[in-house]
Amino acid sequence: MNGVDELEVMIELSKRRGFFWPSFSIYGGSAGFNDYGPLGSILKSRIYQEWKNEFTRIGAIEIDSPNLTPEAVLKASGHVDKFIDMAITCSKCKTRYKLENVIESNGGSKIPETLEEAKAIVENGNFKCQKCGTVLTDPYEFHLMFETRSGNETMYLRPETAQGIFVNFKLLLNYNRGKLPMIVIQQGKGFRNEISPRQGIIRQKEFNMAEAEVFLEPDSQDNFIPRDENQITLHDMYSREHKITLLNAVKSHIIGSNDHAFFMETVYRLAIKIGISKERLRFRQHRKDELAHYSKECWDLEVRINDSWLEIAGIADRGTYDLSRHIRESGQNMFYEGEKIARVLEPSIGMDRMIAAAIISNMKKRENEYSYLTFPSEMAPYRVAILPLQKKDGLLEKAKEIFAKIQEIEPYSVFDESGAIGRRYARQDEIGTPFCITVDYDTLERDVVTIRERNSMKQIREVKVDTIVNYPVFLKNPVLDEFKKMNLN
Repeated sequence: MNGVDELEVMIELSKRRGFFWPSFSIYGGSAGFNDYGPLGSILKSRIYQEWKNEFTRIGAIEIDSPNLTPEAVLKASGHVDKFIDMAITCSKCKTRYKLENVIESNGGSKIPETLEEAKAIVENGNFKCQKCGTVLTDPYEFHLMFETRSGNETMYLRPETAQGIFVNFKLLLNYNRGKLPMIVIQQGKGFRNEISPRQGIIRQKEFNMAEAEVFLEPDSQDNFIPRDENQITLHDMYSREHKITLLNAVKSHIIGSNDHAFFMETVYRLAIKIGISKERLRFRQHRKDELAHYSKECWDLEVRINDSWLEIAGIADRGTYDLSRHIRESGQNMFYEGEKIARVLEPSIGMDRMIAAAIISNMKKRENEYSYLTFPSEMAPYRVAILPLQKKDGLLEKAKEIFAKIQEIEPYSVFDESGAIGRRYARQDEIGTPFCITVDYDTLERDVVTIRERNSMKQIREVKVDTIVNYPVFLKNPVLDEFKKMNLN
């Protein structure tokens, strides 16, 4: 979609068609909060399920821990003291900015690690407010966690799901019969008091996460080996670009271990499965000054949107940092095999950004300017739509009869009877429905229907109704294979 702002198009489409929209809009809304609509809720569930499938195939176990976390836990993890951003507020119009974004928008790359560094950069930068042009001065530290209380106890809304896994390490290890490696996954909400939330579901204060904590023996490196032989784009900490397989990237000492590369591959495979184009993806390694306080090495999976790159997942080597801190602060035995401390690799996915990337990557336009979404059939919110050609002459009743039978084999089907047939095709294309079944006068006479495929707009006519409704899985029906043959010719 050349020449357009992909984010703006995605946000407009999502609001209009029911993927997501701003929360609390009848009261003016609240920046950083969005609701998933009917289609977005289905899409989110599909991607979560695909993520879960990827990890359970390799033996992951799942837990679910609370959103509220006691201060002691996050004090031990370092979040209470270190989960901050540098901010700066315009003295005239009071617009608040994340200092890192101000620096980057003015061509800088140095991220200040201390308030003193931030003040020095601002003093020499001559940065101006984007809204009113006033020179920005006086940066300050901005704490990113939401604080609340439970009785007399200070609590925080969790900034990550990871700590709920780490504090349960000993119980999980016992469940796993004392064996490492151990992969623990958790999906759920995270909370971050964003300085400048924006861009729909891209940057929010409440967001959806899918995290895995992979517990390994501290000196082991080859528990998991990447298998994909395709070349992937890697952008290392020195801004050098490599087109290389992940296995060779380990051999070339670009990536620290096979374990790390394996989980990079796992996250990359998920992005491809949900329909994000390979041409849009790259891995970027964090510079030393970018690393989180707990991280030894981190690679972000990024997607290209417009002319910039957006992080959608991170694969971090957290070392023994978290368990060591919890052992020290809690006084509890969280060792294994004597006094060994497990090290941790963490593949963490920002689910909202993954959803946004999937929508953007699948947005297409036809020559007539109608837009459509090319989701893989398994990912599409609705897999099939039933469309009566008209509402009269018994066509509506026959379509409803077929629809009821289709629902038994494909619950995610939709009935669309409103408007001209061409308009209904366009409507289903725009929400990504891969197949439409048209019920017409031939259906009444010979019990046959027409199936239309979304991307090519090609049709298969004279399909017996029985061959559709009596096949156990709609998307695996051999009739649909005809479209693959047609599209190859």
